[in-house]
Amino acid sequence: MSLSPFHLAIPVYDLAAARTFYGEVFGLEEGRSSDHWVDFNFYGHQLVIHEHRKTASQENAHSNSVDGHDVPVPHFGVVLDWDKWEALAERLKAKGTEFVIEPYVRFQGQVGEQATMFLFDPCGNALEFKAFKDMGQLFAKD
Repeated sequence: MSLSPFHLAIPVYDLAAARTFYGEVFGLEEGRSSDHWVDFNFYGHQLVIHEHRKTASQENAHSNSVDGHDVPVPHFGVVLDWDKWEALAERLKAKGTEFVIEPYVRFQGQVGEQATMFLFDPCGNALEFKAFKDMGQLFAKD
């Protein structure tokens, strides 16, 4: 499957903390930047953190119940290969990352089996990282 890279710009109220988080905790390559924004190579996609006052969703996180977990909304992330997802989960654990939903496998042994984890960046932006045993089941219903 060939995908076009997406561009996502998100607000951060502490540019230095967010820059450290995405650059050092995740190990993302930094691109262009200014005093108010920073580009990152987010697994082949362009993520831009823009300095901005705290938003309502950062101030008061909303969640929906999914499989007995409180999933933060809104959230964004990327679907990784299984091995890369496992390596990221281990990297984040080693860095002392606090998870909203600890890394685990959903729908084990079923159609759409997937690994997932949720966390917040230092500015309250929620992220989800997924992996599928069979990437062909990314959009499978059952």
